[in-house]
Amino acid sequence: MPNDQLTDIGACVFDAYGTLFDIAAAAAHCKDDLGDNMAPLAGLWRDKQIAYSWHRSLTGDYIPFWQVTQDGLDYALAALGLDGDPTLRQRLLDLYFKLDAYPEVPAMLKTLKDAGLKTAILSNGSPEMLKAAVDNAGIEGVLDDVLSVEDLGIFKPHFSVYQMAVDRLGVEAKRVCFMSSNGWDAAAAANFGFKVVWVNRFKQPTERLPGDIITQLDTLASLPDLLGLG
Repeated sequence: MPNDQLTDIGACVFDAYGTLFDIAAAAAHCKDDLGDNMAPLAGLWRDKQIAYSWHRSLTGDYIPFWQVTQDGLDYALAALGLDGDPTLRQRLLDLYFKLDAYPEVPAMLKTLKDAGLKTAILSNGSPEMLKAAVDNAGIEGVLDDVLSVEDLGIFKPHFSVYQMAVDRLGVEAKRVCFMSSNGWDAAAAANFGFKVVWVNRFKQPTERLPGDIITQLDTLASLPDLLGLG
């Protein structure tokens, strides 16, 4: 898509998990223990983490995302017959708490900040999870804010989550460029009114959901060029 579709941007807001931080990193670091179960565990863990967050939003039974993350892992471990090893469980959780950032992320964020754009994370993650990941990646200095749904008590894709970014950053929705690797999150943010770039790291098909996404990228490395900053 041409760059003129992303002019007059006042803030760049990023989902965290799968967008800035590698959600498969915890399982990958335990490859020797997991063997052929590495990829199935990472996928099932993520699927249940998301599904449980949706369920709790719909039922009004909010708990912090860190507990949702543990519940998703416990299901995945049980499904793969790995729930008898508490040491493995704790190691996976410790690694997830400080997920690796994707390699292009620090330089990309610095480019945006140097250009005068506001930058922020908007995530389901619990504040302590997000702080640990941000600190581990060394990107705290290139973020204006780190926004957690814990302040609201409901998970994405509820519109109140996206409104929180508008309110906290003081930038109207149409001037917010929002990035997510999750197709459902990208669609919801676009339906809310953000200008959305879907970071389709996992080569997924387009979701059958309302919301017009501006374009999609394979990684965040080319985001500055899309914004005319290259």
